[in-house]
Amino acid sequence: MTRKILIVDDSPTMLAGISRMVKAMQHDPLTAENGERAVELFLQEHPVIVLLDVNMPGINGYETAKRIRAARPEEWVPIIFLSASEYDQDLERAIESGGDDYLVKPVSPVVLSAKIRALQRLDGMRRKLRELSDELSVANRRLEQVSQLDGLTGLANRRHFDQFMAHQIADARRRGEPFSLMLCDVDFFKSYNDQYGHLAGDECLRRIARVLDGCCRRGTDLAARYGGEEFALVLPGTVAAGAEIVAQRARQDLAALSIPHSASQPFGVVTLSAGIGVFALESDQVPESLIARADEALYRAKETGRDRAVTAR
Repeated sequence: MTRKILIVDDSPTMLAGISRMVKAMQHDPLTAENGERAVELFLQEHPVIVLLDVNMPGINGYETAKRIRAARPEEWVPIIFLSASEYDQDLERAIESGGDDYLVKPVSPVVLSAKIRALQRLDGMRRKLRELSDELSVANRRLEQVSQLDGLTGLANRRHFDQFMAHQIADARRRGEPFSLMLCDVDFFKSYNDQYGHLAGDECLRRIARVLDGCCRRGTDLAARYGGEEFALVLPGTVAAGAEIVAQRARQDLAALSIPHSASQPFGVVTLSAGIGVFALESDQVPESLIARADEALYRAKETGRDRAVTAR
């Protein structure tokens, strides 16, 4: 596979000689006579390897290597330094400047070819590792997303709900903003399962979940399956009146579906009861206490006839 190799040297003779070697290896040589031009070509042409003379007018090879590394810090392009000197301190300085290898002039075609092949293998291994790392990161993100979702309804699950509640209450307290929680329960759902079967019950829960998710109009709202036939809507920045509007919308949207439920009398269709708890800024409320207030309001909604929403006072 033909690849671009950048050759940087102030000697036209050296540029021509190494270019011939690179062509013999079936690669395309790019030539620069100084460091400034080398950085320009590096950014424009994206070579896979840089062969860089140490001693040049203007910026020397060490400074050129630093600028190349700084130009694309996220990429690793092998840099091989070329020098007439073989002192240990020169090799150490080359590595510190961002170099990967060091060849003493005059350059042997056999040695240069071996160095390039070795660095290409390392680059291939590095790219493969990066691909695997990227794939692993994507898989982990997907796993994290899946771990936060309820398998039946696709809403947030109880684990995500608990984490979200804790974060939102802390945020509401810090910002001094209102915060509401609505707990919902499907009326007479056990009777629905008994009469229509569990598969129909699962589909009923999925349809209700879509209704509740549709009531979350803002990116900060969250609809979750709280457990069984219970759902929760977390409504940051929402006062009691706003939460009551959301509850009314949810009941109306569910009524529009007209899901038959003959055991639910006097309604004859699937309905929801809801309890609303509002975070009190002046209190030391924690998620558990707000959930308890919403749950108490939900109990009152059921005791007073179902298919309604009650707000905790």
